[in-house]
Amino acid sequence: MSNNNSLLRKYKEEPNKLTPQQKDKLVMEYAPLIKFIAQRIAVRLPPHIEIDDLISAGVIGLMDAIDKYDPTRDIKFKTYAEFRIRGSILDELRAQDWVPRSIRDKSKMLDRTIVEMEAEMGRSATDEEVAERLGMTMEEFYDLVNQVRPVSLLSIDDSTTFSNVDKKSILNLLEGCKFNNPYNQLNLKLVKEVVTGAIEDLPERQRLVLSLYYYEDLSLKEIGMILRVTESRVSQLHAQAIARLRAKLTQFFDEQESAAV
Repeated sequence: MSNNNSLLRKYKEEPNKLTPQQKDKLVMEYAPLIKFIAQRIAVRLPPHIEIDDLISAGVIGLMDAIDKYDPTRDIKFKTYAEFRIRGSILDELRAQDWVPRSIRDKSKMLDRTIVEMEAEMGRSATDEEVAERLGMTMEEFYDLVNQVRPVSLLSIDDSTTFSNVDKKSILNLLEGCKFNNPYNQLNLKLVKEVVTGAIEDLPERQRLVLSLYYYEDLSLKEIGMILRVTESRVSQLHAQAIARLRAKLTQFFDEQESAAV
């Protein structure tokens, strides 16, 4: 991998000096990453979405990452490439307009309800409490969670959940700003604390799903086998966890913006 890092540095410093074979090697080395990311996104999409389309979009993201990567920054290329590939795939999904406006509105309504309830109670609201506030049965509530599940895949640029200031703050962190900047260090530390606290407040099963999915790289089907529930139920638990984390981040950035005014 260090040899590829040298190729990346050479590509940035002398792009015309790189041979076609070296460029191909650079692309092929990280190509499996595209398929991996596309597959992980695809499991949470409607069946009519073609994974080949996601992979094609991911290739564009990889080329973009190679073109824009700065080897002098304190961030690994693989981390930067993952961000660009994922962003490119999400941009393709956004262009297809695959999430109806009604679903986006329901997602925002759910996030807003969770934020309001947890601000009132000073703790995480249970599913039963949220369902009661929304005037829904548990079956209707879980149906809502399943409906808004795909919204968690939206790119930051397309999300109306965050203000432009919020988006810039998040992108600065993800883009790999130099971490010796005290302001960036503080921002990153605060966001990490918010996310860590939000994860700790999640119900045990939702925490476990996030851990197995994002840290152990297990599929939803494999997680279902471990928890002895259906893949659909795992998807539901994942969606509930993401909705709660998104609500916490929304609240955090709202408070940051209010304090800055």
